[in-house]
Amino acid sequence: MKVVHILLFGSICSLCAINAFSDGPKINCSKDEPHASDKCGKEQKIETRKESVVVTGTFAPVPVNEIDRSVEVIDTRENSMLFNHWTDYLQLDPSVDLQQRAPNGVQADLSIRGSTFAQTLVLLNGLRMNDVQSSHHDMDPPLPTESLERIEILRGAGSTFYGSDAVGGTINFITGPPAYSEFHVGSAIGNFGTDEETVSAAIVGDKLDEQLSVARDASSGFRPDRDYRTLTIFSNSGAKTELGRTLVMLGHGDKPFGADQFYGNFNSWERTKSWFAGLKQDLGDKTEFDLGYRRHTDEFVLIRDNPSIYENNHIDESWQAALRRKESLGQNSSLFYGGEGFHESIESNNLGNHARSHGAVYADYDVRAWRRFSFSLGAREEIFDTGDSEFAPTVAAGYWIKSGWKLKASASRAFRLPTYTDLYYSDPANLGNANLKPETAWSYEGGLVWNQGGRYKAEVTVFERREKNDIDYVRSVSSNGPYQATNVNSINFTGVEASFGMRLPRSQEVDFSYTGLYGAQQALNGLQSKYIFNYPGADAVVAWQGKLPGKLVARSRIGVTSRYSSDPYGVWDADLGREFQHAGAHLAFSNLSDTQYEEVQGVIMPGRSVIVGVDLFIRKKGR
Repeated sequence: MKVVHILLFGSICSLCAINAFSDGPKINCSKDEPHASDKCGKEQKIETRKESVVVTGTFAPVPVNEIDRSVEVIDTRENSMLFNHWTDYLQLDPSVDLQQRAPNGVQADLSIRGSTFAQTLVLLNGLRMNDVQSSHHDMDPPLPTESLERIEILRGAGSTFYGSDAVGGTINFITGPPAYSEFHVGSAIGNFGTDEETVSAAIVGDKLDEQLSVARDASSGFRPDRDYRTLTIFSNSGAKTELGRTLVMLGHGDKPFGADQFYGNFNSWERTKSWFAGLKQDLGDKTEFDLGYRRHTDEFVLIRDNPSIYENNHIDESWQAALRRKESLGQNSSLFYGGEGFHESIESNNLGNHARSHGAVYADYDVRAWRRFSFSLGAREEIFDTGDSEFAPTVAAGYWIKSGWKLKASASRAFRLPTYTDLYYSDPANLGNANLKPETAWSYEGGLVWNQGGRYKAEVTVFERREKNDIDYVRSVSSNGPYQATNVNSINFTGVEASFGMRLPRSQEVDFSYTGLYGAQQALNGLQSKYIFNYPGADAVVAWQGKLPGKLVARSRIGVTSRYSSDPYGVWDADLGREFQHAGAHLAFSNLSDTQYEEVQGVIMPGRSVIVGVDLFIRKKGR
């Protein structure tokens, strides 16, 4: 722990030094503007920030201060040169546990509030990305970082809104229309043979907009059989018609990578490919139609040098369609309702050929008096082709105690269907179980929010999740036999989230956040768990971002994680950038502390590394 303490102390001290010595324009003050005084007594303006609108965890877009659920909104277009990949943004939230096997989203699991990686739902503009073969591929969307506008993180159950898998939380990647017409190319190199290239073109018109982004990322690996090579392409096309907004999305990803120790003591190799097509169409002011298609392939070789020993090939497809409508019932109340349909199938040499379909109907009644109180009551009925069904209700409420102070609370039920790997997979070390039941959980939370116009903000949330029929791979502690997929009868998690942030002069931001979690460890009764008890019992993040002399922008992040039954570790990342008229340059430092750590048990992560990059761009018309 001594190293962690030194890093935290050094980071805080460096923030103080930066605040004292960075310069910026001196601005005359007015009584209507928030200010902060420097050591000389001069007053400087704190930049006003526009209020974010949230679309995740609610049936209609609302300002982030008005939502009654625990939602984090991350703007990915603000100082984007300081973030090498969209996975870097997720590491700013200590309630989000990104369990990486390789950097830059090559292979990663994601959990929220101590859930398993299978209990987190991944969305792209509200369309499901979760993989029916294996939840290990949920974080495999064909999405370059340049395509993103923001990331919204819903903590807690979300099955009323989105159906299966939203047990611990939901991640929604949102692309949005481009901010301006632009042509952009970038290149970066680093140690471990890192080589990155990006190309992006965007056009903004009065009624049409288009952004096409391509990203390539390669590395020879920091150790044998940890090389990777990725390619992602994404097109985001928007149009304004008489019906309303039309959004067409097309994406493709290809990721071959060395998988040494990823799934056991083997020098394995894997290649995944993904294709995505999506449509979101307004049908007037009150109705929206969504359609999505996803195809994913997975080629897995157990021994890279001798594929004939053991190889798996899987192809899965999923279709989704939704029709949503809103009705105003009065000045402050609305009714939301709709229906959804899903079809999922797989062809696999190991899992066999399977298909399943399910549909859902939902309704939500919402009452909202801005800056006074809010209340919503919703329910979803999901019906499966087996004749079974799942009911997912939710209730949430908020109350403004006074200006800047808000109480909020919610209760909701969630469920998760087993993947085909859970049901049918078989190898010498792991066995599926065709008799698995769906997981279910009740989630409760209550919190207090304090926000002083965005200059200072703080939030404390206490939450509990009561799970039944959790799916985990377990075996007897005294056995060396294979892990068997099993429904664990009952597990409860209790936790607290606390955060404090402040905006300082010269576009500086400092954020402190912490998540503590306790799980009922006795629930397995002498069985050895493979996934459930890898959760972080404590996770803290200290982050700073701001401007430096010479028109430089920079950020620093220190994350300290203490996993259940593991020693704590701290990781320090930092980035520095400078933008010119038609060019930019950036430095990305990863694991400056050179910490030896594992986010997935048995999979060592890279040590200290640096990437240097250059960008060229031409920008024309803005919105």
